[in-house]
Amino acid sequence: MDDIVNQKDINKLIITDDIFAFINNKYGCPPNWTRPQGFISLSKIILEQQVSLASANAHFLKLNQYLPEFTPINILNLSDEEMRSCQISRQKSNYLRALSSAIIKKRLKLEALQNLDYFEVKKQLTKIKGIGDWTADVYLMFCLKAKDIFPFGDIAVINTVKEICNPQSKEDIILLAQKWRPLRSLASYYFWHYYLKKRNRSSS
Repeated sequence: MDDIVNQKDINKLIITDDIFAFINNKYGCPPNWTRPQGFISLSKIILEQQVSLASANAHFLKLNQYLPEFTPINILNLSDEEMRSCQISRQKSNYLRALSSAIIKKRLKLEALQNLDYFEVKKQLTKIKGIGDWTADVYLMFCLKAKDIFPFGDIAVINTVKEICNPQSKEDIILLAQKWRPLRSLASYYFWHYYLKKRNRSSS
């Protein structure tokens, strides 16, 4: 599957709505945030829930450096104290353990998700404690390269849409997003790009 960010799709999206031409002219096209499929990427997305990218990355690096290898079994072998020493909250420790257990017990087979449709992927992922719609959407976009995902639970995306598109209600945002199909993932990349660039924040 093609990456979400490619010139052909950018051209189509810019024709669909000139708001993307505005962002493109101001900040350029968004970076390619593609990540490898698998346990490490999904764990990192869990750590990114409701915190800054910089904080999540720092916590991930601390945990990754502590472990001999970033695997489900090694996560399950960590004590609460070891998790805390790596700056992993109790809640996110529980989420990482739930994911690790699901993989070890083969209740979740991450390698098989690429062969499933969007709805089935979300169904399987959101069965795991700590994985909601936002986490599943980001995994679909970044790791499985799904092209038509709009993460309605992402505060940065929604706030940027409100800022530059001036919708009056949640229903207005839903209607706007329909206009960007089948390239809603690329649209979301543009809104993240705008949000981060305007605030001089890193995208990694």
